[in-house]
Amino acid sequence: MSAARKSVQSPHSRKSNVWIRRGIAAAVVLALAGGGWWYFRQRDAEAATGAYRTAPVERGDIRVAISSTGTLSAISTVTVGSQISGQVTDVLVDFNDPVKRGQVIARIDPKTYQAQIAQGNAQIANARAALSQAQAALVNAELDYRRKADLGTRQLVARSDVDLARAALDQARAQVNAAQASIQQQTASTETTQVNLDRTVIRSPVDGVVLTRSIEPGQTVAASLQAPELFKIAEDLAKMKIELAVDEADIGQVRTGQGVSFTVDAFPDRQFRGTVEQVRLSATTTNNVVTYPVVVTVDNSDGTLLPGLTVNAEIEVSRRDDVLKVSNAALRFKPADDAAGAGATTAAPQPNRQGGSGVIDDLTRTAATLKLNPSQQAAFDAAVAAVRERQAARQAQAAQSGGGNRLFGGGGGGRGPGGGGMVVTAGGSGGGNMQAQMRQRMADRFREDFAQFRNSLDDAQKAKWDGALAGLLNAKRAPLYRLAGGKPEMLMVRIGASDGSSTEVSGGGLKQGDLVVTGERAQQ
Repeated sequence: MSAARKSVQSPHSRKSNVWIRRGIAAAVVLALAGGGWWYFRQRDAEAATGAYRTAPVERGDIRVAISSTGTLSAISTVTVGSQISGQVTDVLVDFNDPVKRGQVIARIDPKTYQAQIAQGNAQIANARAALSQAQAALVNAELDYRRKADLGTRQLVARSDVDLARAALDQARAQVNAAQASIQQQTASTETTQVNLDRTVIRSPVDGVVLTRSIEPGQTVAASLQAPELFKIAEDLAKMKIELAVDEADIGQVRTGQGVSFTVDAFPDRQFRGTVEQVRLSATTTNNVVTYPVVVTVDNSDGTLLPGLTVNAEIEVSRRDDVLKVSNAALRFKPADDAAGAGATTAAPQPNRQGGSGVIDDLTRTAATLKLNPSQQAAFDAAVAAVRERQAARQAQAAQSGGGNRLFGGGGGGRGPGGGGMVVTAGGSGGGNMQAQMRQRMADRFREDFAQFRNSLDDAQKAKWDGALAGLLNAKRAPLYRLAGGKPEMLMVRIGASDGSSTEVSGGGLKQGDLVVTGERAQQ
């Protein structure tokens, strides 16, 4: 019975297997056809895309820094010299010794000046004796003159005798004055000698540390036209300075208060920080290269840094956080057929329709740094909403009327004849004037839109807001080519800070992840 069942089922089973094989074959054929279609389509797309070298638009930080070298030194270094000549008898401090203001650090042999003081005292005593003698002569001359003057009135002595007595009196008075002047002269001379005697004791003029010592006991110091250097004392090594030589091409970007990072060869694995304290105007020209000294203050509370170390520093002149950036090669790229202008004319309206929103996005980031209170934030949000609403209405109107092109967005725009899009080029005085006019209209509109918000800010916030708005409106603009559908599409974007390899860009509808063209591949 089992054998009979098998013989009955066997034809049905074979028929089912045939259909299964046919279905599998059909599925394989369809899969191959679909795969081939996808392959050829992908190959065509890759062929179109592969004609260009691209780089993605990234979001990140851009730090612009100026490199320079300099030398560490103390904030104040005092050179201690000697105003007198003589032999050094004692040296009481050595290298690296801490000293206090007024502390005795060396002595010069005082014997010469002590002898001069003794001699001066003797001369003063002699002058005083002469003064006493002159005073006695003056008293005698006064008595003699009185007697003869009385006798002369009675005609008992000759008139000439009275005149002689008066002359003797005047001479006696002059002798007294001369003796008094001699005392003053000898006293002043002795005081000068006393000052020089005091200078034989060398004292520290400041609190600090001895950097150098140029004398030894027994050495003779000769002070003539210039005081010889005995010691060099650093006033305070907890605060130090660096004098950087900055090239004239970069000095315009350096401002007081900017941060400085630097390294020294003594500690290669450690990075130190400082602050620009002063940009000096005393330029130096060496081999036709003009540099300006920039003074940087450094906190050295831990005493790690030493005077005289060579510094490799970077002055951070600008820093932009969390911004869109592209490779600098993308900003240099120009299509081979760009001169024809056909592709640029059709693609140019797109950045202009979204340029205003790019400014709003940048202003939003600026507002986030102002630490706004709730009322200020509400005023800002209301102004942004009004601007976006107006931009949306204008874009809708432009779409209905044929797409008028506005170069900067949100600030009104010109239309060419017949309502066509107007493309403003960088060349020619007419294009430059048009850009200036449009920037001015845009600036006026933004000031009007954000007037209420600006009035709610304090002075510091207003200064930061005005600077950010002016920077955005006056920012340089350049064409950038985004790859869309395998073809480059020109966008006008605002250019910001650059670190040499990447540049900040905004506006033009550019988004993170977009591919921008950096060059064309060679034809195979």
